[in-house]
Amino acid sequence: MVRRLVVLGAGAAVLAGCGGSDGGDPETTTAGKAATTRAFSLTLDFAPNAAHTGLYLAQEEGLFAERQVGVKIRVPGSGADGAKLLATGKTDLAVMDIHDVALAREKGADIVAVGAIVQRPLAAVLAAKDVARPRALEGRTVGVTGLPSDDAALDQIVRGDGGDPRKVKRVTIGFEAVASVVSGKVDAAIGFWNAEGVALQARRPGTNVFRLDAYGAPSYPELLLVATSKTLTRSGDAVLRVAEAVGQGYAVAAEAPATDDGSAIAALRSGSGDRTIDPRTTAEQLQAVQPAFRDEQGRTGTLDRATMRRWATWEAQVGITKTPPDVTKLVWSRAPGA
Repeated sequence: MVRRLVVLGAGAAVLAGCGGSDGGDPETTTAGKAATTRAFSLTLDFAPNAAHTGLYLAQEEGLFAERQVGVKIRVPGSGADGAKLLATGKTDLAVMDIHDVALAREKGADIVAVGAIVQRPLAAVLAAKDVARPRALEGRTVGVTGLPSDDAALDQIVRGDGGDPRKVKRVTIGFEAVASVVSGKVDAAIGFWNAEGVALQARRPGTNVFRLDAYGAPSYPELLLVATSKTLTRSGDAVLRVAEAVGQGYAVAAEAPATDDGSAIAALRSGSGDRTIDPRTTAEQLQAVQPAFRDEQGRTGTLDRATMRRWATWEAQVGITKTPPDVTKLVWSRAPGA
């Protein structure tokens, strides 16, 4: 499945030379150092954007190198599937949407979460000015992409406001949430509040964004850092060091000035090499998403097991998965968090 996140002004590079670890399976010696450095490839879920700033800050600030791991961050091609890239050995680590992880595991994929990138749900209903609250969508049209999580999010938000989601008309619009709402094609659309929500309100001040976890959904980490059990068996200690560096990178990102000339945006642009990233738009998105880099205890990069169990119950209740995901198997036993 393809993640919906739309990043205005960011061009998606094609995943090229997509082998596994850049240094192969064995650990490789770093020139001038007695210690060995394990090299990993890490594939993003989408084009580099504000949600990825912690990864690029960890790279730019030398947080991976301090822990004797090398991480090459890669950008997926259009339609790339993180679970398939992991399964075929074309990447060692991947950033994936939590629902995609759950669905892939339900189909038998050997993927395990080793850390969190964003600690809150990102799904939201993006609505026109005259839609004052979610239950006002009864009898009106809402655009969805066709992903199972879209219907689940829409149902939860409308039901959480006391409305009847069965009375909401749905139309498939692909990944055109902002354009569809602005043009009046739909009264609202499902999108990510940290990207499309920011873009919509910038273009149409006064429009409304109804976040999923404000209407009865549990708080959960939307984006996960994942690996295969084979990689964890072979290089678990090194993967843990990567996860710890990622957590530290997001601690820096959570406090970084959200300005177009700040260190976070500079790291994102220089680290990715993507000069099409618009600094002002990305700074607005960073300001929106920064609070979501921390969990309820103020930690970054962690996977709270109690939070994950609540999410797993909800995931099945709303019909995204057939049964609750087994958190003891989905979350690596050594992943940061408790």
